[in-house]
Amino acid sequence: MHTIMNDTRIETIEQVRQFLSGASLVEFSISSKNESYKWIEQTLIRFRYGSRNKTDKGLLLDLIEKVSGYSRIQVKRLVRQYLATGRIKRRQCTRQGFAQKYTREDIRLLADIDELHGGLSGPATKKLCERAFEIFKQTEYERLAGISVSHLYNLRGSSTYRNIRAHFDKTRPRASGIGERRKPTPQGKPGYLRVDTVHQGDLDGIKGVYYINAVDEVTQHDIVCAVEKISERYLIPVLERQIKEFPF
Repeated sequence: MHTIMNDTRIETIEQVRQFLSGASLVEFSISSKNESYKWIEQTLIRFRYGSRNKTDKGLLLDLIEKVSGYSRIQVKRLVRQYLATGRIKRRQCTRQGFAQKYTREDIRLLADIDELHGGLSGPATKKLCERAFEIFKQTEYERLAGISVSHLYNLRGSSTYRNIRAHFDKTRPRASGIGERRKPTPQGKPGYLRVDTVHQGDLDGIKGVYYINAVDEVTQHDIVCAVEKISERYLIPVLERQIKEFPF
């Protein structure tokens, strides 16, 4: 299903601009693809698309995209057809052409996107494919960039897609706490250390030292040392010495 509109109150480019910014000038109804194509053709004729400047053409494309639900790529294709022939007609696809339009590689790319972004809605996923192809020039997304939302859901329901996602689910790594930054919870037991560094500052062009302050979270017992530079070469010996100096 596609959305077309009763747009008798939209007669000027300024009214198109108002509609796109949210003005309530239209009523919506559901119609067939044929009627949607007919409305697009009539809109291009009514606003004399071919004679408009670049800015006005962009507004008309925005209008058609918003009302029809088609992607920018689909809208531009229909406009090119109109400019070349003066008409917009549906393409007649053979069963063989339809079956071969989207390959296993396309389905794998779709599964990759869903795995990466957590399975967004059809329109949002379609927009990601369009950006990948149009903005980031990833040519492998060319076919997915022009896919309809309904057929995107069809691909998600295919056995090929389910098999690929099942493989992802089996190989998904478990979350690890290594490297997490968390506030210590010593529960009253000494031995949880907090390490802070403070630079002494430079004086007359001479580089100052760095103070390394190790503090126990429970007892607040602290040991302060100084190093010339912040690097493994200087820090590791100092930290080892500080740990040994703590009385627990």
